[in-house]
Amino acid sequence: MNDDFRIEPVLDYLAALQDRICTGLESLDGGGRFREDAWTREAGGGGRSRVLRGGNVFEQAGVNFSHVMGPGLPASATAHRPELAGRSFQAAGVSLVIHPLNPYVPTSHANVRVFVAEKAGEAPIWWFGGGFDLTPYYGFDEDCVHWHRTAEAACRPYGPDLYERHKRWCDEYFFLKHRNETRGIGGLFFDDLNAGGFDHCFGYMRSVADHYLEAYGPIVQKRKDTPYGEHERQFQLYRRGRYVEFNLVYDRGTLFGLQSGGRTESILMSLPPLVRWEYNWSPEPGSAEARLYERYLKPRDWINEGSGP
Repeated sequence: MNDDFRIEPVLDYLAALQDRICTGLESLDGGGRFREDAWTREAGGGGRSRVLRGGNVFEQAGVNFSHVMGPGLPASATAHRPELAGRSFQAAGVSLVIHPLNPYVPTSHANVRVFVAEKAGEAPIWWFGGGFDLTPYYGFDEDCVHWHRTAEAACRPYGPDLYERHKRWCDEYFFLKHRNETRGIGGLFFDDLNAGGFDHCFGYMRSVADHYLEAYGPIVQKRKDTPYGEHERQFQLYRRGRYVEFNLVYDRGTLFGLQSGGRTESILMSLPPLVRWEYNWSPEPGSAEARLYERYLKPRDWINEGSGP
């Protein structure tokens, strides 16, 4: 359905969502504050980039709101949707990436967005996308179960099979083919969503976004005071390299932002402030680092695995 699309309530929701998430993250951090950069895009639109650095819990946290438009979509958008060529567009969204200081607190990412492509005399083509995913450095089953149960709760009112489909899509999307490993333990990912009409799709996008802090906050609270040393810190920095590799090689949002003339600093705020690579490294057999690879960097049915005693 296309005739019921309205972008104004989506823009209002996204702007308020950025405010709520920043407030929630500041509360979790207990000291850090977000700094805002408002920016405009020469080709049309702009946004608000907010970054917290050097906090008590978060080494760097970025939460972006953007609303951009232009006369035509970049190649990253039209490659899999050739019918969009020659249409003007609007794109709006909130995206965030959280890089904690303590290696026992996972990195997390969330994004929700809307696109509309228009052409005179024709109905607009619109869709929603988004999701959230978790990237631990040291895995804990109870954290994974909580994360996925919260994801399932976000999906449940909108269809009995949405969680399974969008979890599987997340596992497939956040996969580093050149490493043959997932980026983390997954979560939800969806794109090109317009089935069921505007109200249904907008409601689902809101539900996913509204469950993010509910999913992430308890994990942060549980792990933020875990003692760690230089060994764990160096492993965290090494694993952050995988995050960089994914975002620069595969991520659609990064490609769209750069190809559409977005603000580079805002697009690349997802990258961690410190990271390292080491040639041909592998974990010690039987170590906590090896357990990450063996148990957590492959798709699992966390909800059912965690349903027993």
